[in-house]
Amino acid sequence: MKIGLFVPCYVNAIYPLAGVATYKLLNHYGVDTDYPLQQTCCGQPMANAGFESEARPLLERMDRLFDTFDYVVAPSASCTAFVKTQHFCQTSGKIYDACEFLHDILKVDRVPGRFPHKVSVHNSCHGVRELRLSSASELNVSPYSKLQDLLRMVAGIAVLEPDHVDECCGFGGMFAVEEQAVSVCMGEDKLKNHIATGAEYVTGADSSCLMHLQGIARRQRLPMRFIHFTEILSAGL
Repeated sequence: MKIGLFVPCYVNAIYPLAGVATYKLLNHYGVDTDYPLQQTCCGQPMANAGFESEARPLLERMDRLFDTFDYVVAPSASCTAFVKTQHFCQTSGKIYDACEFLHDILKVDRVPGRFPHKVSVHNSCHGVRELRLSSASELNVSPYSKLQDLLRMVAGIAVLEPDHVDECCGFGGMFAVEEQAVSVCMGEDKLKNHIATGAEYVTGADSSCLMHLQGIARRQRLPMRFIHFTEILSAGL
């Protein structure tokens, strides 16, 4: 099994530890992992803004860079979902978010991390409704959460769940730019639910959502910390 690690541009620039943690985890499980240095943005921001002609060359470039890999793994549910749903992109058939790769492909039954803290799990919209990382409340299905399954293997952790668990935090990429006031209000509501759990940390599979909530918490000087789930699973490596 040969894995190509895809680290989205905003993760690389703002939250590089999520990429490093994913690499550490893959190595820990004995997976042959490479990181193509020429990789760039997958094109999601352009596509979301309606500029498909600008996004397509980036997806085609991604196809060329990751062509020889069996799987492509990324620490970002939203970028993974974007590439996966672009059916003219060959990489769409083999890209997985780190959570679904560990849970569904490697089927791990143990994790190396130790994290003696209370953690509230944040479910991002892309993760829930496009990657099926957890059950959507509007569907008549039995509740499940792949993210929680993995986190509960971590030594010392207390995994908590906020009210309205799969409600949007208000980030939504371009939505947060074009509808700032609505986006912030949604984020404030979501953050209140996370705080009400009594957690010390909020974690999830999308650094973009965590970034949005972290910005609100910092502006309001709220005592909540944010961490990507791969950093928890790999704690101590």
